[in-house]
Amino acid sequence: MEHRLLQSFVAVAEELHFGRAAKRLNISQPPLTKQIQRLERELGVALFERTKRKVELTAAGSVLLEEARSLLQQTEAATELVRKTERGETGHLSVGFIDAAIYSVVPAIVERFTRSYPDVTLELSDLRIPDQVRGVSEGRLDVGFIHPPVSGKHLAIETVLVEPLMIAVPQQHRLASHAEIPLAELANEALIQFPRSINATLYDQIIGLCQSSGFSPRIVREATPKQTIIGLVSVGLGVSLLPKCLENLKRDGVIYRAISGSNLSIDTSIVYRSDRVRPVTRAFIDVVRAVARENYCKVDR
Repeated sequence: MEHRLLQSFVAVAEELHFGRAAKRLNISQPPLTKQIQRLERELGVALFERTKRKVELTAAGSVLLEEARSLLQQTEAATELVRKTERGETGHLSVGFIDAAIYSVVPAIVERFTRSYPDVTLELSDLRIPDQVRGVSEGRLDVGFIHPPVSGKHLAIETVLVEPLMIAVPQQHRLASHAEIPLAELANEALIQFPRSINATLYDQIIGLCQSSGFSPRIVREATPKQTIIGLVSVGLGVSLLPKCLENLKRDGVIYRAISGSNLSIDTSIVYRSDRVRPVTRAFIDVVRAVARENYCKVDR
């Protein structure tokens, strides 16, 4: 049965008047009469009892009315679901992020996206950069939040936030009273850093920055995630060089200070497959761009 014939039948069945039903459907009465006659021929039953004074449903017509309403509702629901999917308003989205991003860009982006797209199931995973790149490349992740550079076939990278490196020191540390700290002041300090396997590029940049300041860093402990590093700093086991966003991790006993002189800029970016951008992925990327423009476009480089 054609969708159009069922719509016409329901209109006549509810109005019990061909003229009113035709007006409701925005068509003239003769085509409507022909549609009902065609439907009756297809079914081999009479759906209406017609007299000059009234139109009534037959027993078969009453049964069809309930079924037709249900079918039309299902069709409308399916149509809307398809349209919402095409607009990126429903479906499943898998997003990975580095631990630092949860203290910078991820919360605002997730809040905006879930508010704007409540019917999308959003799965979030705290993953190392290599795992994210592999997940995006293999299609298990839709989007990742990473520190570049990364490379891979069809991988697109977009910067979300650029922030400086900071020094985290214990509250009672001799350097805590400084507004800014020259990096050379850390020459004899015990450093607590993330392992090189977490982010080899940033790790090497930090080592290089220290060496350009005249010393080789004395890394006494490696720890992950960065919350653990901050915890170790808070109890006086050393100092650490970390992205500025870690200031948002409020921890008693830790002071964050800017580095005076030359410094590193740390780039947080999204990575996704440029050849596999589903509508729901595109919607998420649009939210990322909007939040970045509104909140992070004026960060110090």
